[in-house]
Amino acid sequence: MKTSLERLNALSQEEAESELLKACGSTLWARRMAKERPSHNLQELFEKADAVWWALDEEDWLEAFSRHPKIGEKKSERAQAEEAGKWSAEEQSGTRSADEDVRRELAALNREYLQKFGYIYIICATGKTAYEMLAILKERLMNDAEIEIRNAAEEQRKITQLRLKKLIERQNTELGTQDSE
Repeated sequence: MKTSLERLNALSQEEAESELLKACGSTLWARRMAKERPSHNLQELFEKADAVWWALDEEDWLEAFSRHPKIGEKKSERAQAEEAGKWSAEEQSGTRSADEDVRRELAALNREYLQKFGYIYIICATGKTAYEMLAILKERLMNDAEIEIRNAAEEQRKITQLRLKKLIERQNTELGTQDSE
């Protein structure tokens, strides 16, 4: 029986790109990652993902950011795969228990961030409360554009790593196997 990485490695270029877009919304990242196959373990996959990500330009980063909903919202600017939408909702679960004042302030500062930087506030929200995301947003609003694009790109990199792991775990569940790390 094939492991999930073997399955990913065996997909056609087009099928692999479609799967990988669930982890990162940059079309060029997904295309290059599909060409980087095979990966023999998760660590190798993660290392390739990082190398490809940091080799992209700002335009590709912005494409990836645009496929995320704003913190506290459900819809992204650009379409994303259904599975990626579910993952976004899970990742942002910390906003659900926030009181109305915090959600309102998050929404207002999300708009301010978008106006200042031209893209959504992106943060690896997994495990963070709404209060933590709000505090980080306030700090990041003080950055200049050059620093902030790198911060946002690093947050996307973290999200991509988590989603690659979810993608492989989901495939493992479907296949009834486990990859070695």
